[in-house]
Amino acid sequence: MTPESTQLIVASITAGDPLEAERLCRAQLRAQPQDENVLVLLALSLQHQGRLGEALAIYARLTELFPDSSLHCCNYATALRAAGSLPEAEAAYVAAIQREPQNIEPKIQLGLMLLDRHEYLAAREMLLDAFELDRDLPRARIHAARACSLCQDFQGATDLLKPWPNWLPLNDDTLQLELARQLNLLSDAPASGALLEDLVGRNPSLPEARLLLAGIYERLNRVADAEAMLQSVAAAAATTSSKTLHNEVDHMRATLALRSGDVVAARSLLESGGPRHANDYTHYFDLAKVHDKLGETQLAMQTLQCAHAIQVEELKHASPEHFEAGALALPAAIPRTSAEDRARWPQLIAPDARNSPVFIVGFPRSGTTLLEQMLDAHPDLQSMDENPFFNRLADKLRNHHPGILSNLDLLQQRDCDELRKRYLIMVSETIQRRWSSQLVDKNPLNMMWVPLITRLFPEAKFVLALRHPCDVILSCYMQNFRSSILGAACSSLERLAGAYVQAMECWLEDERIFRPQVLVSRYEELVTDFPEQTRRIANFLELEDAIPMLQFDQRARDKGYIATPSYSQVIEPVNRKGLNRWTRYRHEFEPVLPILEPMLRHWGYSADAAS
Repeated sequence: MTPESTQLIVASITAGDPLEAERLCRAQLRAQPQDENVLVLLALSLQHQGRLGEALAIYARLTELFPDSSLHCCNYATALRAAGSLPEAEAAYVAAIQREPQNIEPKIQLGLMLLDRHEYLAAREMLLDAFELDRDLPRARIHAARACSLCQDFQGATDLLKPWPNWLPLNDDTLQLELARQLNLLSDAPASGALLEDLVGRNPSLPEARLLLAGIYERLNRVADAEAMLQSVAAAAATTSSKTLHNEVDHMRATLALRSGDVVAARSLLESGGPRHANDYTHYFDLAKVHDKLGETQLAMQTLQCAHAIQVEELKHASPEHFEAGALALPAAIPRTSAEDRARWPQLIAPDARNSPVFIVGFPRSGTTLLEQMLDAHPDLQSMDENPFFNRLADKLRNHHPGILSNLDLLQQRDCDELRKRYLIMVSETIQRRWSSQLVDKNPLNMMWVPLITRLFPEAKFVLALRHPCDVILSCYMQNFRSSILGAACSSLERLAGAYVQAMECWLEDERIFRPQVLVSRYEELVTDFPEQTRRIANFLELEDAIPMLQFDQRARDKGYIATPSYSQVIEPVNRKGLNRWTRYRHEFEPVLPILEPMLRHWGYSADAAS
């Protein structure tokens, strides 16, 4: 076939005239029935006409005519996948990889198919293999990052996407949309919004991009922008019969209705739309929130049980170890340090309290975000979005010495200096550091990393957020956590109560051994006597002026993006709406009160009402 003939056929396909392309291909094949390029173009023209079965036959014939070609094997596999013949498609992809191990395409396509089948661990391995074949290919990095996120490897996903600003323009709208989704998932909503604004500006006809951008605007507390963007999507949806698009629009409308306080409208939208797909546990979490606000406690609990059941099945694909028999209520591979172990630690040079971070800890949903926003409002302090920095430092140590976390006495001056340096590098990659201010590190479950934190920052001060355990458990149970560890812990009220007790016992034991400087901040006291409790916190941190902390809500609104589930609450002034919520669910809490009883007693809370 001449180059001119090839160009003519390709032009017919791209111009939306696959029938003409088919006619040209068949005319060429009458003279050369085994012409490789013409057969490929014929298959493509048939696919564009929706005649997949005929295209499949052509792709199969190509694999027979050219048995060593990885390309034809991969094309055949992709057509099989489109036809729903998944086992056959997988076998064909594997054959394509065997024919040419350095061909990146079948690895990417097989990885994506495995993701569709929820085989996340296998997909991650396959897509990371593809990434290694071409580490500069944005497509390989974006798909591998998606697989890493689904496997709860958020650091791996972050590392893969770090160079993304250098990839623009991507010249692939679908890929740019996926990149925006991943950045949003990794708590970089501002970057995701910028990508989507560019995409929508160039291609206004993409409703998925406009819907995601509306969600980003809501997440950035730009509610008016979210409403305007949603209105444009709804207008476009009105001209289509896509049930999926209509349902997505209704779910976004429900989110905005909740923010405006129109709970009845939110309920109507969610119930009429129903779940967006079979695994849509987010729908049930949203609906449960509506039932709770309407005082429908029984319906709220029933809906939450459904949400957690679906979520657990999804999490099992990525983290099956959290659901094995005998797994801890709060799975965390953090070795404990005894008083005898602590006594062996050599005395080392370390930063004083002023030059150490302030650590805000406490079980999730205890008020840690409120405390963080208060401290961040003070000019002498600087906070950052929640990050598992000590988990990463622990991984670094394990890679160096598998048993070192159980023997922190092995860390010498040089080791601790290097770990503090690595910690500050991670911080500087997260925020633009103001070195004149003291760092505030808020991560609730850092309460389980006291030995390692104390080894590096022995003079650091801790603020422990405390709240009635039953209110904490209820709030966690209603929360759609991204983390598989927290998702597993929240699978039932009983397991969640066990996780709370496990975390608190760990904290109390470490506090007894290490005796850190700790201020306990009770949520109930903070919201009922805010000025006095703010002065108390300021005194503990040796801050001369507590007034800036009283205006934390204005500071939070100015920040725009807050990467925690309570992003829409901390931009409001302090209120008492979160007190005593659990008492409305007294019946559901009866079985868990005995589990929580040791902590209720220790912290002086009543099992009858919050105190």
